[in-house]
Amino acid sequence: MKRVLVAGGAGFIGSHLIDLLITHGYEVVCMDNLVTGSLSNLDRVKNNSGFQFVKQDVCEKIVFKGELDFILNLASPASPIDYAALAIETLKVGSLGTLNLLELAKEKKALFLLASTSEVYGDPKVTPQKESYWGNVNPIGPRSMYDEAKRFAEALTVNYHKVHGVPVRIARIFNTYGPRMRPNDGRVVPNFISQALKGEPLTVYGDGSQTRSFCYVSDLVEGLYKLMLSDAEGPVNLGNPQELKITDFAKEINKLFGRKEDNLIYKPLPEDDPMQRKPDIGRAKNLLGWEPGVGLEEGLSRAIEYFKHSS
Repeated sequence: MKRVLVAGGAGFIGSHLIDLLITHGYEVVCMDNLVTGSLSNLDRVKNNSGFQFVKQDVCEKIVFKGELDFILNLASPASPIDYAALAIETLKVGSLGTLNLLELAKEKKALFLLASTSEVYGDPKVTPQKESYWGNVNPIGPRSMYDEAKRFAEALTVNYHKVHGVPVRIARIFNTYGPRMRPNDGRVVPNFISQALKGEPLTVYGDGSQTRSFCYVSDLVEGLYKLMLSDAEGPVNLGNPQELKITDFAKEINKLFGRKEDNLIYKPLPEDDPMQRKPDIGRAKNLLGWEPGVGLEEGLSRAIEYFKHSS
């Protein structure tokens, strides 16, 4: 039985990935300091004999007994509200946390997978974004703690492969949504659904012409799993290439709730908010045989049901 350590496994994406790994027969160790993660996200696996939870800040020295075949690093605040409130912690987990986990991978001779982000592209000047694009990032802006932490983590990961021979994989994750997102985490899907459930107008920032591409979480973790098992070198975009203007996305939410589609209010666009997000997933298709399969209406309906029962 292969053994996998998932750092940040009590978070939104990490917990869904653990569910998938357990289903595929892996022994899983979840390591999380529970700053933004939640033990309730692990309810489905907590009594499984192949599951273990370790409360640990990966920025502190990691002492781990036993063998590990894979180390998957999903440890980081991931929503704008969280990484703004936890700016230094976000920078530390991207640097010190990644370093500690790479050292563990070197010690255990384990494959290391980094969950990076589309935020490494910043406010892109090209679309769709390919992995070869270097990005347009403000290194001292209001999102810099997250953007630069992930960019540094990628550089550290690549150089641990070059210098120490650690086998590594890098996923650049685009907007992902689904059950276990926190209603107040500040991202657009929980924001819109929470406002709709309360009967409030949906808040659109700027004129709503900025675009996002939304991938349902089950598709995303399947991509991470395939990347873990692949021999793909270099970053791989994982996301849904269906691009939507935020105004059109808000209208879709209102339609699913049976509300007037134009039930919207507008507020100023936050500084450095990216105007475009659309992944080029050619590498994921070619190297992993992966592409998303859950349509937007189906995925949103599932997410809405979750928020209805968790609010």
